[in-house]
Amino acid sequence: MKLAIVILNWNGKKLLAQFLPSIVHFSSDLADIYIADNASSDDSIAYVTHSFPSVKIVRNTSNGGYAKGYNEALRSIEADLYCLINSDVEVTFNWLTPVIEVFKREENTAIIQPKLLDYHYKGKFEYAGAGGGFIDFYGYPYCRGRVFNCLEKDEGQFDDTTEIFWASGACFFIRSQVYEQLGGFDEDYFAHQEEIDLCWRAQNEGYDVKYVGASTVYHVGGATLQESNPRKTFLNFRNSLINIVKNVPKQWFLFVFFSRLVLDGFAGVKFIVEMKSIHTWAILKAHLSLYRNFFKFLKKRQRLQKKHHYHLHTSVVWQYFILCKKKFKQLR
Repeated sequence: MKLAIVILNWNGKKLLAQFLPSIVHFSSDLADIYIADNASSDDSIAYVTHSFPSVKIVRNTSNGGYAKGYNEALRSIEADLYCLINSDVEVTFNWLTPVIEVFKREENTAIIQPKLLDYHYKGKFEYAGAGGGFIDFYGYPYCRGRVFNCLEKDEGQFDDTTEIFWASGACFFIRSQVYEQLGGFDEDYFAHQEEIDLCWRAQNEGYDVKYVGASTVYHVGGATLQESNPRKTFLNFRNSLINIVKNVPKQWFLFVFFSRLVLDGFAGVKFIVEMKSIHTWAILKAHLSLYRNFFKFLKKRQRLQKKHHYHLHTSVVWQYFILCKKKFKQLR
């Protein structure tokens, strides 16, 4: 199987200098490596060309974010499998082999995520994907090993290979044929949660999304947008609502949608109490953005063909904040 590792870059010379060496060292024998550059204005591409001549460069016409950046770049890359990996990820010895083996063995598996650990605290799971992603009844994403901001230690509890609901965009393997069939990422997301939407749509078509714990990578997280950045709050809240509008089944749609409006209101109040009103304003802007484009997203809805019971736990918000259940295995 021909594998292409594609690293999206925008003015990321410092990150490439730090993390590209591990990718080249541990991957060159099994994959072609590409930098998909989102019209950088720094000298990151000159640096890669000089320091890593085996790495291929794809130049995008603009900085279209994660979604458009990958859509544009992958049109010119031929491979059976794509590995879309952030520029702030350190890979490890033999990280590719377990993933490739699952793709070879399981024809219906379209998307895979490896174990995602924290680069700075390597014994803990990392926020962006941890041990594989899930989604609750109200559209809130969470992970094995990470529920909201509570991160578990890696004690081998998620060393398995199992079906998940979504794979992290920080390190995201997908069959090229499925990527093309689904039309790639939805560019209206720009960045954040577009991978959840793509995994949801893949499952609508009957494909499986898997987690392979035998493969480990380390992610810095927040290298592009810090958690404290209101732009990140805006994108996460808006894009989570877009996921609901596009993908929640008809029989639950109105209840889930209006419930989320109320729950997001509580989140806004919580930010005010915490003296973070700039994030409350970001939530309000996220809702206004959705309302302006509501019918556009409504047209993108697809009937669920496989994941009729798309949630694993009824309400992660209730269990986390009210029942104080902080670990994945405590959830019901």
